[in-house]
Amino acid sequence: MSALSETPRITWGPALACALAGAAVFQFFGNATRGYIDTASLFYWWGYQWFDAASELGHWWLIFGISAWLFWRKLNVAETGTRNPEQSWPVVWAMIAGLALHALGFAAQQTRVSIVALLVFAWGVLRLAGGRRWGGAAAFPLGFLVFAIPLNVLDSAGFWLRMWVIDASAGLAHGAGIGVLQSGTQLLAPDGRYQYDVAAACSGVRSLTALAALSLLAGYLNFRAWWRRGALLLLCFPLVYLGNVARIASIIFAAQWGGQAWGERAHEVMGYGVFAIVLGGILAAVGALRRWWPEAGAAAVRGPDEHRRDAKWPWQAAAGIVVLAAGEMVFLHQLATLPPRGGVGVVLAADGKNPVELPALLGRDWIGWPAAVAAVEREILPSDTGFSRLDYVSSRDARHVFLSIVLSGRDRTSIHRPELCLVGQGWTIAGATEHRFRYAAEGGVDASFPATVLRVRREVVTARGRSVVPQLVAYWFVSGDTVAATHWRRLALDTWNRVAHARADRWAYVLVQTDAADGEAAALARMQAVLDATLPAFQRPWPAR
Repeated sequence: MSALSETPRITWGPALACALAGAAVFQFFGNATRGYIDTASLFYWWGYQWFDAASELGHWWLIFGISAWLFWRKLNVAETGTRNPEQSWPVVWAMIAGLALHALGFAAQQTRVSIVALLVFAWGVLRLAGGRRWGGAAAFPLGFLVFAIPLNVLDSAGFWLRMWVIDASAGLAHGAGIGVLQSGTQLLAPDGRYQYDVAAACSGVRSLTALAALSLLAGYLNFRAWWRRGALLLLCFPLVYLGNVARIASIIFAAQWGGQAWGERAHEVMGYGVFAIVLGGILAAVGALRRWWPEAGAAAVRGPDEHRRDAKWPWQAAAGIVVLAAGEMVFLHQLATLPPRGGVGVVLAADGKNPVELPALLGRDWIGWPAAVAAVEREILPSDTGFSRLDYVSSRDARHVFLSIVLSGRDRTSIHRPELCLVGQGWTIAGATEHRFRYAAEGGVDASFPATVLRVRREVVTARGRSVVPQLVAYWFVSGDTVAATHWRRLALDTWNRVAHARADRWAYVLVQTDAADGEAAALARMQAVLDATLPAFQRPWPAR
């Protein structure tokens, strides 16, 4: 029998031992975030996301089916004469990297990082089982599974994509003489004939994820050069934007001509239209590249490996991975059961869970009225999340300043970006800037701190016609020893403290909101007046940074 016709040897025993060890780690110590999905299993956490409509992962079955087909296809076209090489380091390092990456994800409470670690570990297992042939066949399919991971960054991307789509669609309508009103994510007719809320699903995130996967797949199947595959992947982004602008604009035009019912019909039809626009553009680009810029001929098929591996090393590698996995489970168990460490962002009430109650009277100028926490907030946030909020009303001119504190529990998912909620409440974000609020503490300490200030507005129709309601929203995050003005800085600081110091601060998210009809300067002055009287009661002073 010739060398090219030899069947590669598959090492089932060592690979199975590593697979079982890794499965135990990811099953029993796979997830450290217990706020929304109370499970220690990474498999259950990931699987739950596939059937949760809020995760935008309705395409997961397609991703998994394509990945399995790609692996089977690659195995069938791979060179049959390639044996497992004698080098064990790619296998060992892949599984070690997977376990190490999972430990970082567990410590930082970033379960999505642990899913990537699972995929890396799985590649090492397949490489150990079938050698270079299986490892090469599994590399792209496992990487393709990243499209079945719910990514937090898509919340932000989807938010801005939704706003760009709405702005562009409203602009097209205005250019055509249609006076559609925009209020946050809502598009309304001035006469009330139709009203649509551009939900997150219409932002393009769902179509962006699915179509990005299909674009990458088209590049993988048609080209060998990675730059060509990457170019097709990048092309899908502007195409998705154009497709969703066409969808929302068609809804507005249809509703203007035929009312709410015609707009809803356009919504259904153009759901397929987005896919037609993007896939049509991708396939046209593939055809153009193959016609006008064809690739060179196929690479020569490699012959069989000249070296043969030592039959003992797979078992030696498997034994090391099993021991390492067992040690990691012990480490993660100790990490999960450590008493809470780190500081608390604000002064606590007597129950130790909620922030201290805000003062109801601020001299003679402001009276604080209770602002109830919505039932939906208590349902979706972890049970140990704390709240304290009041709506302050001026005794002089009856203007309002809303002050809210949300205090995270042990789970980092207790707090999030306010932009997402504001848009959902009907506000349009017109701009953002950073502002430093004054905090003169006792002893002359300058404890001023940075905050993000959002300019928001809402369009309403009154008896006098169209009216714009402007407001200012300021927010910041405070931990045991610092203030972060942005969500991303808070996330970076929290991740570093969790990983480097095993420290989990109870971050507080503070929000102040007031109307800005009398100008931004007056609105900021009102915020500062309320904070002058309330900051000493709930926020600890630190020297200004």
